[in-house]
Amino acid sequence: MLAMPDEFYCLAVDLRGYGDTEEKIIDATRGARDWSDDLAELVQALGLGAVHWVGWSAGAAAIMQLCMDHGALVRSLTLIAPISPFGFGGTRGEVGEPCFDDYAGSGAGVVGKEFIEQIRLKDKTQDLPVSPLSVIYENYIFKPQKFAREKELLEGSLKQSVGEQQYPGDFEVSANWPYVSPGVYGPINAVSARHYNMSAFADLPVKPPVIWIHGDQDVIVSNHSNSDMAVLGAEGLVAGWPGAVCFPPQAMIDQMRFLMQAYCRKGGIFEESVMADIGHSPFIEAQSEFLSIFLAFLSSILSED
Repeated sequence: MLAMPDEFYCLAVDLRGYGDTEEKIIDATRGARDWSDDLAELVQALGLGAVHWVGWSAGAAAIMQLCMDHGALVRSLTLIAPISPFGFGGTRGEVGEPCFDDYAGSGAGVVGKEFIEQIRLKDKTQDLPVSPLSVIYENYIFKPQKFAREKELLEGSLKQSVGEQQYPGDFEVSANWPYVSPGVYGPINAVSARHYNMSAFADLPVKPPVIWIHGDQDVIVSNHSNSDMAVLGAEGLVAGWPGAVCFPPQAMIDQMRFLMQAYCRKGGIFEESVMADIGHSPFIEAQSEFLSIFLAFLSSILSED
């Protein structure tokens, strides 16, 4: 945001459960609607009208939901490495069919307990593989590099409430592998396919321009995600994987492309930009290249206004 040209008025918004927000519960049964309602109330309170929204990873789920529920507040959407429109984990095929009826293999129960504990402890070291900073450097970027504002990024990342009603949320015991299914609280359950599904996005009556920017080396959101229980099971890291027929790796990229192609067929304006040798954080890993893509997208819209 600090690198944006001066003519743009930019706001960095903390989503509920993150940053400096008050500790309000995330009702995961509403999917991303708690976030979208919060964003709508903020924009309305500031009297901004329709604005250009940028969402990264799960933040993209928040702004896609905003577009569904409060479309008059959306001038455009920029989706950066977005999670699948059919939730994170536990689905198969382009249309996001659940592997099990209870969506086992997704939600808060699949988040590593050791990682959660290091967030709770506000661990700022790289002493452990599950230290938040270690996770960022191992999973969020492709080419080894140091972030110019590492301290600010880490401190911001650690500003999240942890618990069964906060991050990552609660879970239910399942009869299906890996024997946990999503609960009803917290952000990770909110973006599980049990509660979050953007299938109707392609049918929006008013379709704002959308750009999808992602790296070709993303290991978090991909067709072979390191955070997907199916991938971990196939690699022998989680015992008892039932196999690719029953529980294949989630085709996250294919699912997003499937939905956005439908969006285009039904009259939407959509652009996909794949950045080479980039992981999950395009705007951090290659800021100049990212800004070139992003600003060209905004300029094409502003030229029409």
